[in-house]
Amino acid sequence: MPEKPIRPRLPKMDYRFLLDLAIILFFTKAFGLLAKKLGLPQVVGMLIAGILVGPAIWSPLTGGKFIPVRSTDFLTDLAELGVIMIMFGAGLETDLRELKRSGLKASLVALAGVLVPLALGFGIAIPFFGAKTSHDILKCVFIGVIITATSVSITVETLRELGKLKGRVGTVVLSAAIIDDVVGIIVLTFVVGMKNPAAAKPYMVLVKTVLFFIVGIGVGIGLNYLFRWLEKRYPHRRRVPIFSLAVCFVYAFCAEHFFGIADITGAYLAGILLSNTKETGYIERKVDVNSYMIFAPVFFANIGIRTDFSGFTPQILLFAALFVLAGMGGKILGCGLAAKACRYTWRESLQVGVGMMARGEVALIVAQKGIAAGLLDKIYVAPVILLVIVSSLVTPIVLKLLFGKEKGLPLCPPPVSGEIACTEAAETASQTDCSVSDLPKTETP
Repeated sequence: MPEKPIRPRLPKMDYRFLLDLAIILFFTKAFGLLAKKLGLPQVVGMLIAGILVGPAIWSPLTGGKFIPVRSTDFLTDLAELGVIMIMFGAGLETDLRELKRSGLKASLVALAGVLVPLALGFGIAIPFFGAKTSHDILKCVFIGVIITATSVSITVETLRELGKLKGRVGTVVLSAAIIDDVVGIIVLTFVVGMKNPAAAKPYMVLVKTVLFFIVGIGVGIGLNYLFRWLEKRYPHRRRVPIFSLAVCFVYAFCAEHFFGIADITGAYLAGILLSNTKETGYIERKVDVNSYMIFAPVFFANIGIRTDFSGFTPQILLFAALFVLAGMGGKILGCGLAAKACRYTWRESLQVGVGMMARGEVALIVAQKGIAAGLLDKIYVAPVILLVIVSSLVTPIVLKLLFGKEKGLPLCPPPVSGEIACTEAAETASQTDCSVSDLPKTETP
């Protein structure tokens, strides 16, 4: 009688990841709401939540015996999905028409807002990392790359509150921030590509980067026509955002696998290519729901969970202080001087520089990419987190002080309810520097 083949036993699944997710989601939301109450972006709360539930706090207290959430491969993979979806959403939010209208002024402000922080970051990194080898130089350049990205979510809310969102300063800040992110991603792509041994020659990195954008945009034009057909045939159907998310993942994979550049570059480009379709808003809302529910909280919490304070030394503290100063001062100096060169007043130039000073999720994303590429040690994530928190606190305060000194400038009307009150507020806004679009919108129940 033939023997029955022995079936290999599958390893027992560890369901610990479910508890990890529950802890992360609860605490990121709780601390996110607390940060929002304090006038800070929810990203700050999520980062702090990750630090509080991770080894950075609990390992020294318990000797490693009790840690609520540890960094695992599952969380790392989930966080990678989160960063891809965040960048895809950022691409979808990019207004190509606004980029065309922004003109020379916003482009100069954005370019200076990239080059000056890049140079300052490189300058402060040289004494700490040295410049003996090409790898050391690349690490120093990458420190500068981290502080090139601007997050204007806080600035937008502050300018809206002050009634300056549609003014000279608000317009140039918003337009420059969009260009700033695009240039920053391209610089990141080039620097990460230089780390790839298969593309050691600089010109090959440049060729691959340019080739990716040519191929990506070429394919994207065809996809644009396809999605327009889908929109006409299946308006407001969930299959459209599902297909768009598939395109995002394909672009991210191809960028990393075939061209040796960051996967977030592919996701960002996919978002930009789909940003001018009729269903863009619908796609963006569906993607944001998925990202907001689980992927983004895991990404930001995972940064906090992986943060390690055990290697903190006076040297690291000094670097962190210089890094924060370079990150904030670089934007004020670069963007402010560029605005002055574009014939803005000194006060307006300072307002532009401060408006570009805030940092957020993009800086964290760049830092994580540097760690993955071996360009940054984990200990240096803490200075990046410090920059995000400090710039998030300082930017709205300084902006309000700068605009508050201007006399005779009425602010936007306070939130009102009801159709008649909203009409009165709109009439009042027409006599101020506010735009009707800045007024609170009422929904019909």
